[in-house]
Amino acid sequence: MLQHFHILTLTHRDAKLKEVGALVTAFEGDDGLRERLTCMRERGLVHEVFYASTCNRVLLLFTTERKVDDRFKQALLSEPVAQLTHMRHLVGLDAIRHLYEVAGSIDSLVVGERQILGQLRESQVMCREWGLIGDDLRIITNQAVLAAKDIYANTRIGEKSVSVVSLSMQQLQRHAPSRKARILMVGAGQTNVLVTKFLRKQGYSHVTIANRTLERAQQLVNGFDHGRAISLTELDTYAGSFDVLFVCTASAEAIITPERFTSLLGGEGAKGKIVVDLGVPADVAEATVAQYDFTYIAIEHLRALAEENMGFRRREVDLAHTIIERHLLETETLYQTRLIERAMSEVPGQIKAIRHNAVNKVFRKELEDLDPETRELMDRMMLYMEKRCIGIPMKAAREAVLAKS
Repeated sequence: MLQHFHILTLTHRDAKLKEVGALVTAFEGDDGLRERLTCMRERGLVHEVFYASTCNRVLLLFTTERKVDDRFKQALLSEPVAQLTHMRHLVGLDAIRHLYEVAGSIDSLVVGERQILGQLRESQVMCREWGLIGDDLRIITNQAVLAAKDIYANTRIGEKSVSVVSLSMQQLQRHAPSRKARILMVGAGQTNVLVTKFLRKQGYSHVTIANRTLERAQQLVNGFDHGRAISLTELDTYAGSFDVLFVCTASAEAIITPERFTSLLGGEGAKGKIVVDLGVPADVAEATVAQYDFTYIAIEHLRALAEENMGFRRREVDLAHTIIERHLLETETLYQTRLIERAMSEVPGQIKAIRHNAVNKVFRKELEDLDPETRELMDRMMLYMEKRCIGIPMKAAREAVLAKS
């Protein structure tokens, strides 16, 4: 019954993230995703298709009666792409189960990552607006959303942060720095981009960012009322001191040496200062930590917390799978019911045609001999019976499906 549902997917489990990225580019490059997906339908490869991609996944959910093999995979795009043949193939109930696991963030690189559900819903809206999703995939994608919501509502899979940046901010808040605290940030890479988002959200305004590229630092301080950007070469002459120091650079050696730390203090004492070191390897020298009395939040400690929290989330996966199996049973019942509704969609029209034939042909002469009041009564009776006759087989079919499930 569900064997025409298929998923082709390439994820972090199957390939390197670079290969996943190459496949995303093959589908989405030059803003050609809509054209490529539409072409699959026009060439008769698929009946309906749903496409979703994240930083570590490409997923195609589709319906087809064709054999899905390497030849089919290569035919998906107009030009040959090596990663297409590497895509894992799932069919029927296994395909639908996988979609529910993805939506519920069981199959994610980071278990319990809620953003994946939002990304899938955006893809659902996109594919529906493009006319790629019909009745079959509408049912399955809607049920995937319901299953994911059930998982998040009835498990603790999304609790306890596993993001190093989030954990660093949680650790920072434990020390309750003032919203007017002077924050100095060294580096303007992706990690510190996330840090600035947290700082804005928490209402911090006095932020100075030092970076090798001044333009990049200026971009990051936008939105802070008292934001300032300086180049990395100005760091040794920086006289503003700090209350909180964030440091995350790509340097192979520690850049916050005892000498530089002394300079950054600007004559103030180290006690009460907070240093958040998110560099790999560490950006704060061991000698600096040993020499000065400040609160040190290091990435190794944050990683240990993240792994502990991830272990907690993984223990919730078994419960999430139980929820998914229940939704799979509901999906089968729902789809069977929908198939019956489709099969019986012509019944009302056929019953109306029978009534029309009876009135205008079979019993036309007899009805003409009736007085107006009797004729009106007969019409009302036949209309009532018509409506009842339409409902009876539909109800019986639904009850038969429910009795089997």
